[in-house]
Amino acid sequence: MTDRIEKPVDAVIVGMGWAGGIMARDLAAAGLRVVGLERGAPRSTAEDFALPRIRDELQYAIRMGLMQDVKRETLTFRNTTTQVALPMRRLGSFLPGDGVGGAGVHWNGLTWRWSDLDFQIRTLYEEQYGKRFIPDEMSVQDWGITYAELEPYYEAFERLAATSGRAGNLRGELRDGGNQYEAPRQSDYPLPPLTRGLAAEVFSGAASQLGYRPFPVPASNASRAYTNPDGIAFGQCQYCGFCDRFGCEANAKGSPHHTVIAVAQRSADFSLRPWSRVTRIVKDSDGSRVTGVEYVDLRSGQRILQPASIVVLSAYTFSNVHLLLNSQIGTPYDPQTQRGIVGKNYCYNIGAGATLFFEDRAFNPFIGAGGSSAAIDEFYTNRAFDRSKAGFVGGSVIVSGLFSGRPIAHHPVPDGTPPWGSEWKRQVAHYYNRAMPIGAMGSVMPNRFNYLDLDPTYRDPFGAPMLRLTYDHQENERRVARHAATVINEIAAAARPDRLNPAHASNAPYSIERYQGTHNTGGAIMGASPAHSFVNKYGQSWAYPNLFVTGGAVMPHNAAYNPTATIGALTLNAARAITSRYLRGDGQLLV
Repeated sequence: MTDRIEKPVDAVIVGMGWAGGIMARDLAAAGLRVVGLERGAPRSTAEDFALPRIRDELQYAIRMGLMQDVKRETLTFRNTTTQVALPMRRLGSFLPGDGVGGAGVHWNGLTWRWSDLDFQIRTLYEEQYGKRFIPDEMSVQDWGITYAELEPYYEAFERLAATSGRAGNLRGELRDGGNQYEAPRQSDYPLPPLTRGLAAEVFSGAASQLGYRPFPVPASNASRAYTNPDGIAFGQCQYCGFCDRFGCEANAKGSPHHTVIAVAQRSADFSLRPWSRVTRIVKDSDGSRVTGVEYVDLRSGQRILQPASIVVLSAYTFSNVHLLLNSQIGTPYDPQTQRGIVGKNYCYNIGAGATLFFEDRAFNPFIGAGGSSAAIDEFYTNRAFDRSKAGFVGGSVIVSGLFSGRPIAHHPVPDGTPPWGSEWKRQVAHYYNRAMPIGAMGSVMPNRFNYLDLDPTYRDPFGAPMLRLTYDHQENERRVARHAATVINEIAAAARPDRLNPAHASNAPYSIERYQGTHNTGGAIMGASPAHSFVNKYGQSWAYPNLFVTGGAVMPHNAAYNPTATIGALTLNAARAITSRYLRGDGQLLV
């Protein structure tokens, strides 16, 4: 039962991370009355991320101070449909954010552009390898949008977020020192690359010896002081080693709370309501349009109805899909019949990694940033890489750099070291400053048996069924990981370490207990047809024209790149479509 009904607004936005912040800024700037609902606490750099408090590794990296509280909200997990899913009681594999800014507060800042090898994946793979190359159980599809359409929005996001990097393909001109396999850019990055540490230099030297083309990883960590187009000032990166899992006290990291959300809050037409957990999307009597959302004020416990002409879901992937399923919007996906859309094409990421030990090098791992790394891209966006020989769809990016030498968690030791005791302590002390990693970020393609639905047994604190995740790595992804491990070990050998923990590709089932990345995608996917997607290229629901979805849930597969820049570009594209076309039309479907 609803306790209170608020005054109607033009738009209500669920979730206030990067996607929600961009939507709030752009819709309010267009003169709409906008309400932003965030389940977590309000945040500001001055009050929440000041020194020395923010550099508390125990509070933020171990006890997950900026993350979703699984005691209050979680999901259930199983590897296969034959298993019984159980609630995730502790964060591990992925770390959804909580509070204003969402995961955009605690991310590492890596800012990659995806290409048409993602956006037109089925078309391009079938052209190059034939229609039989993609297995029947792999529900890969084109996204209904192209890189050319998104390129200006990628540039806009990079300028918003103070992205540092070096272009490798500037209007078709290949440039030394950048990623020459990237899709063509119209402009260079707004800032030069971050200073690379010794680990990235060692990796670059070894990779170059083998004929690869290493380049600095693009990242939204400001390499020097910067003011973005909205007039937001960024400090210069301090290379403090506290990027991932932490807020940035210098506002050097592109984060939504001090950029797009701060800009939206300048407008009298925008109202931000933290501590607001949305439980239901409300539909009209004939089920043709949505009319608002119902949420719980977590401080008072009141259930509040917020009527709105437009509803935008901009929360984390799991939250968006969970809300759609619990609101009975769209047809839930069934892996047996492969019918239905909502929950389909859930994807994660996969990887491999090696650790190199040197007796005569000092890496100073406590000095670093999320983007003070180097990478090679011969095995993802490179169209010349022959996937038919490798035997998989997708690929990986190989990366090296040190961005966190924090004392509780950072203790690399050679294989064979006892797990505890005096010898373990001796090895930790000896190798703390003498080790470097080489890792791979691998893509994950959709599989018919990897999906999201409602759990039949467990319920959340609001009485609704929990979201259930069914996921395991498939053979395609295991091949990606095996290939990446081989490349990593070749580069590691070329670096000539004194000792090496080589990369291995595990054959074990996916485990939700160990951190592997917060790149969860799918469940409300985009495409060119309502038969195969929930939203069109503007994030607009095919069935409910005044419902829009942004964020990782709309992505039909997961690339080898971090998704944040693509989420930003897609959201900027959607916001532009709403303000320039939807509002000027009759509020119907955009084509």
